[in-house]
Amino acid sequence: MARKKIIAGNWKMNMTPSEALKLVEDLKPLVNNDAVDVVYCVPAIDIVPVVEAVKGTNVQIGAENFYIEDKGAFTGEISAPMLVDAGVKYIIIGHSERRDIFGESDILINKKVKKAFASGLSPILCCGESLELRESGAYTEWIKRQIKWDLEGVTADQVKNLVIAYEPIWAIGTGKTATADQAQEACKLIRDYIAELYDAPTAEAVRIQYGGSMNAGNAAELLSKPDIDGGLIGGASLKVDFAQIVNA
Repeated sequence: MARKKIIAGNWKMNMTPSEALKLVEDLKPLVNNDAVDVVYCVPAIDIVPVVEAVKGTNVQIGAENFYIEDKGAFTGEISAPMLVDAGVKYIIIGHSERRDIFGESDILINKKVKKAFASGLSPILCCGESLELRESGAYTEWIKRQIKWDLEGVTADQVKNLVIAYEPIWAIGTGKTATADQAQEACKLIRDYIAELYDAPTAEAVRIQYGGSMNAGNAAELLSKPDIDGGLIGGASLKVDFAQIVNA
């Protein structure tokens, strides 16, 4: 069975609630494509109004972060049950900005993946390498290590419902994009490694996105590759151009 493409926008720390509602309204008639899963991963403060604004459309909402406990003395954090109750379906885990700026380790990311599944959220698990690792040729082992640690104790059935986003750090927000062949090579590497860790049916089922300066101009070529099942879109998700990626 063919894997359904998934195009997710990662808004990062952008869009006030009123700006978010305007963008959602502008995109509504343009992203109405049932052949693709469309997800807006929005800042916490935008979740409630945006969930309301997309009701009755094909768009689902994701969050950008959460904490592994259900409730308690964790000032400033949001829990999985809060997100689920608000209507969130997806959660980004392990984004390079969370790893690099906020010091999230693979141990914490693994706990988050397990917590997401236990709570009924679908993780979008990010992995990828720096320019230094890419140029040294050590990136294949690095990606495998991230996948191995982040999925420790996660079942094959869970992995089948996982989205993995390959995001070369050197191509995020830089305007540099991995070539379609480089992106395909890395996504195939991930799929082959999932087959090694689990089995071929699990590897065949898992959806793998490319994230790293995918835009309206290069989306069609990237999405034509056999192991690229969608995109995790940063800057381009904040404009109506996002619709061109959805429809690429």
